[in-house]
Amino acid sequence: MPIRRVSPEEAFDLMQNDGWVYLDVRSIPEFEEGHPSGAFNVPLLHRGPGGGGPNPDFLSVVGRHFPREARIVVGCHSSSRSEHAAAVLERAGFTNLAVQRAGFGGKRDPLGRGEEGWARKGLPTSRESEPGRSWEELKE
Repeated sequence: MPIRRVSPEEAFDLMQNDGWVYLDVRSIPEFEEGHPSGAFNVPLLHRGPGGGGPNPDFLSVVGRHFPREARIVVGCHSSSRSEHAAAVLERAGFTNLAVQRAGFGGKRDPLGRGEEGWARKGLPTSRESEPGRSWEELKE
């Protein structure tokens, strides 16, 4: 099944009405600055002194917490990392994936055109992780 691309509103509807979970693949500091309410944080990359580096535990942590048939909306800041993360998950056998277009912050082209992200759409956000959904808890 191909990876779906959904708007922020569609992602919210999938979560509220169809049992999908939101997997935020942004770094820990980005997630802590604000994320979709109820999101799980498994960073695709970790921030470091020289920029971002791959998270070697990404796939194993997702695989421990979600079955391959889980319905997962993958999101990041603008959708670039989520596209990559969804491709990694698809290659690993995950079958129900959707990438949330425009991510949390929105996506713009060089002319300023684009789509507003989750936060600017006024969808529910939080700075606190629900129990068991932070990277620190999920990696254990």
